[in-house]
This record gives sequence, C-alpha cells and structure tokens, in this order.
Amino acid sequence: MNLKPGFTIRISVFAFVLAANACQHVPVQAADPIAKMQVDAVTTRQADWGYWGPNPKTYSSWKTHSNRLIPVYTFGIDLNAVSGENSLYRDAAAIEKLYGFLPDKTHNPEAEYFDQTDVYRLQKSAVESGKKRVILFVFDGMDWDTTRIAAIANSGKDYSEGRGEGLHFLDYRGTTTDYGYCVTSPRVDGTSVSVDKQTVINPEGKVRGGYDAKLGGNSPWEPPTDADYLIGKSKQTKHAYAESSATATSLTCGIKTYNDAMNVDFVGREAMPIARTLQQDGFAIGVVSSVPISHATPGCAYANNVHRSDYQDLTRDLVGRPSIYHPGGLPGVDVLIGGGWGINPKKDGGQGKNFVPGNKYIAADDLAAIDVENGGKYVVAQRTDGMAGPEVLSTAVQQAIKDQNRLFGFFGAQGGHLPYQTADGNYDPVVSYGNAKPAKAEAYSEADLHENVKLDEMAVAALNVLDARSDQWWLMIEAGEVDWANHSNNIDNSIGAVLSGDEAFAAVVAWIEQNGGWNDTALILTADHGHYFNLNRPEAFMQAASE
Repeated sequence: MNLKPGFTIRISVFAFVLAANACQHVPVQAADPIAKMQVDAVTTRQADWGYWGPNPKTYSSWKTHSNRLIPVYTFGIDLNAVSGENSLYRDAAAIEKLYGFLPDKTHNPEAEYFDQTDVYRLQKSAVESGKKRVILFVFDGMDWDTTRIAAIANSGKDYSEGRGEGLHFLDYRGTTTDYGYCVTSPRVDGTSVSVDKQTVINPEGKVRGGYDAKLGGNSPWEPPTDADYLIGKSKQTKHAYAESSATATSLTCGIKTYNDAMNVDFVGREAMPIARTLQQDGFAIGVVSSVPISHATPGCAYANNVHRSDYQDLTRDLVGRPSIYHPGGLPGVDVLIGGGWGINPKKDGGQGKNFVPGNKYIAADDLAAIDVENGGKYVVAQRTDGMAGPEVLSTAVQQAIKDQNRLFGFFGAQGGHLPYQTADGNYDPVVSYGNAKPAKAEAYSEADLHENVKLDEMAVAALNVLDARSDQWWLMIEAGEVDWANHSNNIDNSIGAVLSGDEAFAAVVAWIEQNGGWNDTALILTADHGHYFNLNRPEAFMQAASE
C-alpha cells in the first residue's frame, strides 16, 4: 500500500491549523470531498449536512454512545421468533424477568423491536436447528444512521427507512435473510467494582436501564421526541444508555448487566458465553477484531471479569492462561486475531495489582507461553518489521492448518487498532473533533500500512483455520474502529470503517459460498450500541459519491 499523493501536505496543513487553533476553511484535495466536509465541519463547528449529538446548532455536542435502537441483519435464519408479536417488550412479565425489575415506560404492547439479548437466543436456536457454523459479526457503534450515511457515500443512493441498500450486507440475497432492530440499554449504569478482588461494590448502580419508545422512537429512523432522552438526560424518563461490554455480554450470554461488566451478572457472578458452551460440545472457537484483542467486544466472546479495563487478564482467559477470574485457566479459543501490538505502557491502574509492564493487552510471559516455538498451542503471527502483514498471517495460517495448531495474530498501528480506512478507500484520516477543538489526525507510515493486515484478511484466515480444526465452529468478527471513529465525531473515518467491515462481510460470504454454502451456516450482523450522528442533507453525500 502507498500513501495517497498529497498526504504529507495535508498533515502539515492540519498541524498548522491545530497549532493556531484557527476556525477557518482548510483546503483539502478536491478528489476527497468527504474529507473536505469533515475538515470544514470541524474548523467551523457547523455543517448543514449533519451533526453529532442532540444540539443541531453545532457539529459536535456529544461524543459517546446513545440508546438508539440498533439494526440486526440475519443470514441463513430469520427473526420471526423474537420480533413483532413475539417481542418480549410486549410482555411486562418478560421485561421484568430480563432486567430484574420493570423499567419505567418500557412495556410497549405494539413493539416491533426486540432485545439485544435475543441475539444470543438466535445463535442458540440456530445451533439447535442444526446449524454447524455460527458467525456473530459486530460493527461496534454502528447504528442505523451510521449505516445509512455509509451506504449513501458508497452507492450514491438514499433511503429514509427500513433495511436500505448500498452495502454488501444490505443488498445480499444469497440465502434467507431478515432485518429488525433491538434495544441495547443495560441493566444499570454507575456500578463500582474492585478489579483486584473481582467483586461488585454497588450492584444497583446509579441509573437503571429501559427503553421509552415514545421518547426514543419506535424504529431507528423515527426521530426522538426528546433529543436528550437517548443520552440519559431527559427530564421526562431517564434510562441508562449502553456501553460496549454490557452490550457485548447481552450478545454472548443473553443477560442484562451493569455497564463495564464482562460476562458477569449484576453482582459479579460468572455468566457463560455461548462460545464456551459450544466449545464443550466440540465446536472450534474464533475471535477476530480490528481493535485490541481483549477490548470489550472480543473479550466478551469468551472471557469473564468484573471490569472491561483488565485487559491482560481478559487475554489470559482468551488464550487459556491462568487469570484473576480463572486461576486454573480456561481451555482458550482456537483462533484469536486482533490489534493491540505496540502499545506498551509502564503503568495501567485500571488493570489492578497484577498488571505486567509491557504490552497493554498481553503480558510477555503469556505470549511466550502460548507460542508453539516454546511448546505452546498457538502459531503466533505478529506485526514484523519490514514484512508484509498479509504474508506473515498467511504463513501462520498454513502452519497452523498443517500442524493442527491454534492461531494467534497480533497487529495494529497507533492506538492499537488497524489503520483507519477513510471514505475514499485510502488510509489518510483528517482532523477529528476533540474536547471543544480540533484533534490531530492519525498519520500512518509506510510501515504501518505494509506490516498490518485488513479485517477481511483476518476474517478469512480465521475461517480457514477453524474449518480445518472442526466441522462445527463459532466465530466472532468485530469491525471495532466504527466505534472509535464515531467517538471522534469523524464522519470520514466512520464511513471508511463501515466500508472496511462491509468488505470483510463480502469476503466471509464468498468463503461460505465456496465452502459448503448456507445450509449449515447462520450469520448475525449487528452492532453493540449506537452513537448520535444526525443526517440533515443526504444529497451532500450523494454528490460526494458521484465525484
């Protein structure tokens, strides 16, 4: 991969703007219209085409998650058992059983939406119906609005409701497919824990979860009647909004829990993720992510912990090493490929007393112990100086298949995630929105691009190794940088991240069609939660798509 012409010039211009804290137009190459739209919006703090947060008068007024309803797309199975008349939100007793209490204004006899925990039940029922291959594909932070803007930018076509069109996962019809949307609210927010003792201090937290459709909308495309409701600031009904580990726990364990919990219930008791249940029945297990290997979503594929920030211990669970929650160790996954390489702090208070200085996500002793070169179970593929990432990964895949070993892949650039693909398909981000001012754009070296892999390559590698290990397997794939882009209020990065994930979906579908088809396969594509982008003028992105 080569840097886009003009890349160095663009970065120097943005550095000058940041240093001067200017709020004037910054020139961007005409060939990259969405990058220009992002830069103009950040420097002027306004955009007529859209904004982030509840305040339409400024481009950025909210930089974290929201309680929007989240899309769910299924392939090889449908949603009939959980949506519409079968929605648990039509049954007050079912809601109370799920949350442990009946949340205010949450019972809705006309609900078409279902709950995020139903995604767990869909996976379970798929296996019970005879499916031997289950894929949970999570676009972290991708709500309906994020999907729509990426689809418009990709295809030049707009839609205002429903499933939409313009991306591979929206358009694919090669098997039974369905579309719906779910509630992502946690059980509670504001819980305190002790990582060292692995205990929950105040299980009831500070704010309870729930979903008030009259304020938040009955569908993802229905505007909220109270813009502050979705971020937990309504004066009418206040519900906790989602964060990634509680929502990932819903996807993998089928329970509501507190924000920051990793596969534990509201008092810290172990919850069994479906991957471990299936592993006991002979399934091979794989986890792939474009962000660090033990972040909330990939960590919840397999591990347990009272807090999401205990990264090294979460990785220990994933690779079968003794951890603070499992001193005897878990069996470990068959495939783990993700980011986190090169992030080496000396201290990390969030990880407790047993944090080992060095890599934030896997301790050096653990990495050495799992390597087949030292008698471990994993062929290790790391980002390597001067070597092409795809070649490093491919060689490891071939060795793992040949010798019937497991596979561990470890890559990443700054921040630990894979390089951002931008809306134009290149890897040249522009300024994001920081704390009330522009934030420096990420800049990638030739080595960052050459030595890393892409999500589609990681996904196919995992599929090949899993299929060689068993005719039954479960795989989580996470397009994690969508969430990171949305936290930065960066529409260029957000679109690019969705497109990167969509490319991975297309690669997975091609693999399925070439390896036995859909009779034995179920794929569920969804997000863990939403953000708060609002699109005012879709034609701006339609025009950008045509340029």
